[in-house]
Amino acid sequence: MNKKQPFPDDKIFEKPVKTGSLKHDVSRHIMSTLGSDYYPPRKYLYYKGLSYSIRDRLIERWIKTQRSYYDSVAKRVYYLSLEFLPGRFLLNYITNLQMKGECCRMLDDFEFSLEDLEEEEWDAGLGNGGLGRLASCYMDSMATLKIPGYGYGIRYDYGIFFQNIVNGYQVEKADNWLRYGNPWEIKRRKNLYTIKFYGRSQMYADSKGNLRYRWADTENIMAVACDILVPGFENDNVINMRLWKAMSSREFNLDYFNQGDYIGAIEAKVMSENISKVLYPSDEAEHGKELRLKQQYFFVAATFQDIMRRFKKNNNSFSEIPHLIAVQLNDTHPAISIPEFMRILMDEEGLGWNTAWDICVRTFAYTNHTVLPEALETWPTDLLGKVLPRHLEIIYEINRRFLKEVKRRYPGNLEILSRLSLIQEEPDRRVRMAHLAIVGSHSVNGVAALHTNILKNSLFKEFNDFFPGKIKNITNGITPRRWLLQINQELSRLITSTIGHEWICNLYRLKKLVPYADNNKFRLSWQKVKRKNKELLARYILEKTGIAVNKDSLFDVHTKRIHEYKRQLLNVLHVITLYNRIKENPTSKIVPRTIIFGGKAAPSYFQAKLIIKLITSVAETINNDPEIGSLLKVVFLPNYSVSQAEKIIPGTDLSEQISTAGMEASGTGNMKFALNGALTIGTLDGANIEIMEEVGRENIFIFGLDTKEVETLKAGGYNPHKYYQNDPELKKTLDMIETGYFTPNSPDLFKPILDSLLNRGDYYLVLADYHQFVLAQEEVSLVYSDQKEWTRRSILNTANMGKFSSDRAVLEYAEKIWGIKPPGGKTEHGNQ
Repeated sequence: MNKKQPFPDDKIFEKPVKTGSLKHDVSRHIMSTLGSDYYPPRKYLYYKGLSYSIRDRLIERWIKTQRSYYDSVAKRVYYLSLEFLPGRFLLNYITNLQMKGECCRMLDDFEFSLEDLEEEEWDAGLGNGGLGRLASCYMDSMATLKIPGYGYGIRYDYGIFFQNIVNGYQVEKADNWLRYGNPWEIKRRKNLYTIKFYGRSQMYADSKGNLRYRWADTENIMAVACDILVPGFENDNVINMRLWKAMSSREFNLDYFNQGDYIGAIEAKVMSENISKVLYPSDEAEHGKELRLKQQYFFVAATFQDIMRRFKKNNNSFSEIPHLIAVQLNDTHPAISIPEFMRILMDEEGLGWNTAWDICVRTFAYTNHTVLPEALETWPTDLLGKVLPRHLEIIYEINRRFLKEVKRRYPGNLEILSRLSLIQEEPDRRVRMAHLAIVGSHSVNGVAALHTNILKNSLFKEFNDFFPGKIKNITNGITPRRWLLQINQELSRLITSTIGHEWICNLYRLKKLVPYADNNKFRLSWQKVKRKNKELLARYILEKTGIAVNKDSLFDVHTKRIHEYKRQLLNVLHVITLYNRIKENPTSKIVPRTIIFGGKAAPSYFQAKLIIKLITSVAETINNDPEIGSLLKVVFLPNYSVSQAEKIIPGTDLSEQISTAGMEASGTGNMKFALNGALTIGTLDGANIEIMEEVGRENIFIFGLDTKEVETLKAGGYNPHKYYQNDPELKKTLDMIETGYFTPNSPDLFKPILDSLLNRGDYYLVLADYHQFVLAQEEVSLVYSDQKEWTRRSILNTANMGKFSSDRAVLEYAEKIWGIKPPGGKTEHGNQ
């Protein structure tokens, strides 16, 4: 007799499935869209079937939203970003559509849960770090606030890379996130635009005798639109990201094919489509630089053809553009859109320079994301002139007219002309893209109060003097829908049951939690939630690394891009110090710690990759030392991503935000951890300062030099050897690295790291801040040993994070920059 199947057909669908129900739609898509049988149930098929069913519901709402824009003649925001980092879509859509209950009921008959289906989805490979994640948070807020908006970028075939750790080293593999397709993507194959490169700028006289320019003898490729929908929270409003995929302007060269040259026949097609293959291709070689420039122009050119198509549907007066269109440049990557828009208005639409420039400046706004002069993007004029010859002419003319005004303001001051010029003359001629963005925009903003002050008083001081009031601050924010409601459901339920649900769209309402910080019953409930989240994180760590961690230990987390200024190295030095203290005094009262690292280093960034190897080497030594046991564990979680962050953040006790003061523009990871009740240890850098102001100086662990002290120390001749010689613990720690304690088979492996600290100036002041960092960590241990006090501070961190909602930030953009009043929906002031 045959054994009965666990999911018999008559059990799952024993009752007639109602047409239009979610279960009916899922089974229909599994059969008609995927061409498969819904029985026996398989997670991958049900993930895809559920995804298509949810997409159906999104499309209906999106069409209604778009119709409303045309009916109301709404001003629209175009948010241009070379990267977005949305993470997984399924649970986010379900959260914002408030469909979780319906989805769970639909899955009741099966042996898998909604969370199981979520694990079938790959993170979208559309971004790298904070820049892309910020863009995705802002899209969520625009949808929730009902601000008519679109996100524009590139639909990459491969993400930044998939990170493996092999023998302690980072190994990069292609992030083929599309290998199983993308159910959320809507390809608009009729939305094809021709994108031009190379060729020459040709001057001619039009029918009225006016001198005009055309871009001739170009090489062309096509851009096809791929839409991904973005729903607002519980408001039936759906906007979209429009991402561009490169396609050859023809399938292949038939002449080559007929002559038997099959490779030659498709070579041009493959090469032209490389533009949207990979996020941030290496720019070490000349062809890599050229590909990056082509990427930037590709998505800008397609976007502006799309913007003008939409504008011309119902408008024929170009003077209306600034009243109906706001373009936000997310960093300098899309800054080439300024000369592109000028080219369209003058060369294609026949406007004069002054009229076109006025429209251009009133349309554009620019967000700066760096305080490091060496990180400001520039392009060699030779390269730009080769790839975009007409655009270089326009940039030169913008610069000529701008410098004419500068000369009038500062007669005879050649130094300020040099500093403000859009063209860098030495050591080679380059276009300064940040300068182009500042001159060509009506608004420039920093992303944290400290960052903006640095822009005004240092990095762009001359521009601030020349354009008073143009540079303003809008501190970054994060969406509470994903970064609390979705990822920390237990804590969200506790908060909602205590103060109501209004906090979801008005984060300032979390202030109502403040009195509960001293409520013993509420503190115990808060601790239970944290314990459960730590258990989940411990299980995840065991699955990914094989390391069993002490769930009662302090979970100390440092997850972000690996870069010297973010100072993972400083944290490693503290880890070694803790290790030495335990070894030297094993009977002393030690607060157990699990120190968790995660993050990717750029493939060509040797020093950052060596720091990863140092972390993993230290981890291997400590984790296998029987004298240490469960008192100290060090974990490096490979392939840090949005979906991994969603698992780490709820279980975190301590958030490491320890960049060198004055080098982090803002940071948003600091906000995500604090919102979920983690305490922060950090420097007075980026948004840490504003978090400190909101949560209270006594509820955050601040250490280290501030920006003025950094400047003073460097100006006075910083000597890292002094710190090395005068601090026995620091000396011992560095000597252990130098002598190969953690890599006995390769004792000189970390010599470049020691050289950077002791012989090349310790640019990021790791040694200068070491002692204060260790003292601050001692305070952390002291407070953590008093769980009542730690929990009180944790609650107060969450309660005071209202300012850091992306809803607040987007409302500020709408008011201060875009000139848009949200038409209604969920806002920071409640329903309107």
